[in-house]
Amino acid sequence: MFVARSIAADHKDLIHDVSYDFHGRRMATCSSDQSVKVWDKSENGEWHCTASWKTHSGSVWRVTWAHPEFGQVLASCSFDRTAAVWEEIVGESNDKQRGLSHWIKRTTLVDSRTSVTDVKFAPKHMGLMLTTCSADGVVRIYEAPDVMNLSQWSLQHEISCKLSCSCISWNPSSSRAHPPMFAVGSDDSNVTYGGKVQIYEYNENTRKYAKAETLMTVTDAVHDIAFAPNLGRSFHVLAIATKDVRIFKLVPMRKESTSTGPTKFEVQIVAQFDNHNSQVWRVSWNITSTLLASSGDDGCVRLWKANYMDNWKCTGILKGDGSPLTGSSGQPSAMSTVLGSSVQSSQNALNGMSAGRIGKRAPFAPPLRQLTSPKIYQPPAYY
Repeated sequence: MFVARSIAADHKDLIHDVSYDFHGRRMATCSSDQSVKVWDKSENGEWHCTASWKTHSGSVWRVTWAHPEFGQVLASCSFDRTAAVWEEIVGESNDKQRGLSHWIKRTTLVDSRTSVTDVKFAPKHMGLMLTTCSADGVVRIYEAPDVMNLSQWSLQHEISCKLSCSCISWNPSSSRAHPPMFAVGSDDSNVTYGGKVQIYEYNENTRKYAKAETLMTVTDAVHDIAFAPNLGRSFHVLAIATKDVRIFKLVPMRKESTSTGPTKFEVQIVAQFDNHNSQVWRVSWNITSTLLASSGDDGCVRLWKANYMDNWKCTGILKGDGSPLTGSSGQPSAMSTVLGSSVQSSQNALNGMSAGRIGKRAPFAPPLRQLTSPKIYQPPAYY
């Protein structure tokens, strides 16, 4: 049901992250070889490396694209305690690189004293803002006041989470009913702190972010976290990659008119799957939030979908080499129940599924020679 093709990425070490741009026509990869590579998709569906450069002096954990209305902009973060912003520019007419594009570093963010473990751009309706989280337990939010000058970034917020941070996700909702909100996950081994996922919300009165919720039931190390696209819902859906896959629903409670504190949420766990039987490293939604993809140390990508009763089930299993897997539990060997727009957008749900995490293991756990070759999954053309 799915076509898999391997890309000879030519990274010299583990690939930690794979990120698609807004349109899904460009891809960036980063690795422990301290480099980032940019790939462009040709008309015949082949991926070609169009740029490769050394970005940091340590392993590069994550790479992410800004919304294209801000230009072709990437951000990366590294074990070297920094995050960097990169912009693609086209050579001027009097330049030797006339008409050719190349990537230049616009800024280096050096506020962290420890490894910067994740970097994410905020939703575009908030402007050009960049968020980092670090092993020192601090989330930092930067803003570019002039989107035409990406060398100037101001540190707007520093939020101490008291736990080593591993991943971060913005709530993409642009509704005025929902203040800006993000979730941060922790892989801290300190068992005295319960709740490895914290939700922070912006308060208009104090102009600061305050903790709105802690998911106390998540006590194991969290490797990835992802808010689902909102699409007008009154509640929020959050997927978490830990020792299993979990999906939470956050339902805002009605606020008192005099209340100035953060929103209180009714937290519901709507699904929990241990099918990977191992650590789960990545979770990613498709654009309509109807399909969730996860990857784990069992060497598989698993696809999850809810029916009209909001019961989540596995609708597809893909092995690291791209071949479908028939499970002994009678699970489907491929996506047989996802049609139409869900299939069309399922490739986006696989963003980063072939990337590893912090130098431990790639989630597919393929043979060593494949650890430096990302996999691309595509639905068949007749869909």
